[in-house]
Amino acid sequence: MKRKLIDMAKVIRSKNSGPYEITFDIILKDEETFKLMCENKCINTQLIASLYHIKEEDVINIIEFIPARAIKATIVRPMCSGDIRETDVYGAQQHAPLLDLEFDI
Repeated sequence: MKRKLIDMAKVIRSKNSGPYEITFDIILKDEETFKLMCENKCINTQLIASLYHIKEEDVINIIEFIPARAIKATIVRPMCSGDIRETDVYGAQQHAPLLDLEFDI
């Protein structure tokens, strides 16, 4: 059975992690779902690279933070925060591709 990430998570957000990186936080609603997501490596380098149309090498890390039931993924920003061409200086609007995800867990 497919489960939507937006139904499993209480928080899905993006934010700057310095001027050259963006971090995505996925905070799951319960321990069981968090464990299933981690065991199945649902959030992985290939998925993030695919969602954001970047090279896998530009996915800096994916961390499972147990105390918060959170999965954090950090990527290289396509352009520096504050660049004249940048449209989201705080990186707060970059989580949208995560909202449509579904997983068989």
